[in-house]
Amino acid sequence: MGLTGPSGSGKSLLLRALADLDPHDGEILLDGVSQCQISGPDWRSRVGYLPAESHWWATQVGDHFQTQEMDSELEVLGLSSEALAWTPERLSSGEKQRLAFLRLLSIEPEVLLLDEPTANLDATAGKALEDFVECWRKERGGSVIWVSHDLEQLERVADDVLVLGEERVS
Repeated sequence: MGLTGPSGSGKSLLLRALADLDPHDGEILLDGVSQCQISGPDWRSRVGYLPAESHWWATQVGDHFQTQEMDSELEVLGLSSEALAWTPERLSSGEKQRLAFLRLLSIEPEVLLLDEPTANLDATAGKALEDFVECWRKERGGSVIWVSHDLEQLERVADDVLVLGEERVS
């Protein structure tokens, strides 16, 4: 599903609520089980959230991953395995975005909540990430909610688009 709307319409807040990061009054179900019946850490391992701006806390990029064996994934996204030895400060915003995406996948979620995942990427890297997500979705049978201001992109990556801040759902 694609999610769009004007800045400030609540797209990121909705994703954060779905990821159990912000309090909310709604009921969220995953495979028929309510979010409140699953511990926060267990929920977040099943429902993975990629924020628009990633956070890095370790001194080396590779320290953020549970495995270092992802050469093919790095290559598909236009990154070198050498990036795992870099410091986060050395990364461009686009490299951070792609690596944060791979970090999210390393927890093997069932659902991806992607907040502007290609905002800092050039057209080639953006297309590679779009294709990667589509392959992941087909191989894993996972679900994706993709936030973007780019309606053409949402037409490529989503079956349905929800527009916040307007009275229509398409």
